[in-house]
Amino acid sequence: MKTLWRWAGRGLILLGIAILGLMIPVGWTEVNCRGEMAAGGYTALVASPWQRPESRTLMTYPEWHIVHAYEDYAAVIATGAPHDYAFLPAIGQYWSSLCQLTAASSAHGGADVPTRQMVYAIGVSFTAELLAKAAYEETLGRLFVWLRGAEQAPLDQLSARQAADYASFLNQVPWYRWDFTADKQALIDANSGSLRDWERRLALGGEYTVKAQYARLIGAAVAAAGQDELRMRVVVTGLSAEVLAAAPDVQVIGTHTQGTEVETPRYAAFTVLAREWAAKGASFSEIAGNDDIMFTALSGNADMPGALASYPRQGRADYRHLMLVKVADLAAALNDPALTIEHIHDY
Repeated sequence: MKTLWRWAGRGLILLGIAILGLMIPVGWTEVNCRGEMAAGGYTALVASPWQRPESRTLMTYPEWHIVHAYEDYAAVIATGAPHDYAFLPAIGQYWSSLCQLTAASSAHGGADVPTRQMVYAIGVSFTAELLAKAAYEETLGRLFVWLRGAEQAPLDQLSARQAADYASFLNQVPWYRWDFTADKQALIDANSGSLRDWERRLALGGEYTVKAQYARLIGAAVAAAGQDELRMRVVVTGLSAEVLAAAPDVQVIGTHTQGTEVETPRYAAFTVLAREWAAKGASFSEIAGNDDIMFTALSGNADMPGALASYPRQGRADYRHLMLVKVADLAAALNDPALTIEHIHDY
C-alpha cells in the first residue's frame, strides 16, 4: 500500500509539473504582450446588440489558427506520415500570434477577460493535444511507419481523408459537433488486418474516443452558457437592395446615408459572400458595428507589407499573412489579384 501511495504521489507531482508547464505561455502572454491602450473614436451605425467589441476581429484568429493547423496536418499526412508534421512550430505559432494580436488589440479597446480566458483555454488544450500526439507519433507511430514501409496502409489514407473532412467542417461548425464516433467506426470497418492498420485503429480509435467524450462535455457547457450569434449586421454600398437580398441567407434591414444595412451569416459563409459582393462592385462601410477588420491572406512571399504576422503553411509552399485594414478598404483587398483572401475575421 505504501508503494502504491508513493507512486500516486509521484504521479500527482508529475501532473502538477505538466499543468504548470502548460500555463507558462499564458503567464508569459499576460506579462509581455501588452500594447498601448487607445479609446475608440468611431460611432457605430449599427448599435447594440449587433455591435461587437472591435478587438474581437483580432482575437478570433487563435481559434482559426487551430483550424488551419488541422488543415496543415491533413495536407501533410495526405502524402506523408504523421511524424512529418512539425508539431512544436504549430504550437509556437499559436502563442506567438496570440501575443502579437493581444498587443495589437489594445489600440482597439483591448481584449476583455472572458475573451482572454477563452483563447488561453483553447491554447492550453491545443498545446496539450499536439504535445501528446507528437510524443506518440514521433516514437511508436514512427516505428510502425518504418515497419509498414513506404506505401501507405488503408487506414493511413482513411485518416488523411478524415483529417481533411474535419478541417473543412471546422470552417463553419464548432469542433464539438463533429462525429468522432463515426470516425472510430470507419477505422474499424476499413481495417485491412495489416500491422499498421491495427496500430492506426488502436491509436486513432483511442484519440477519437477521448475527443468524443470531451466534445459531449463542451457541447453541454455551450448549451448551458449559450453560444455566439451566428448572424451579424453589415452596411454595404455599391449594390442595390434587390441584389443584396438575392444572396442566400441575407436579409435587408434598412438604409443609412453610408449604405444599406443587411443581416448576414458569419464565419466562412461571410467570407464567401463578401468576396462575391466585392467582385460585383460593392464596398463596405461597417461590419458588426466596427470600422476595422482583420483578414488572413495567402501568398508565395514570406513577408507581406503591413502584415501583423506571417507564417509558413505546412504541407504547402506558401505563407499566411494576418492583415488589419479599415472596413472601407476591405473590398479593394478582396479584389486585389496579388492577394488570395483566406478568411475575414468577423468578430
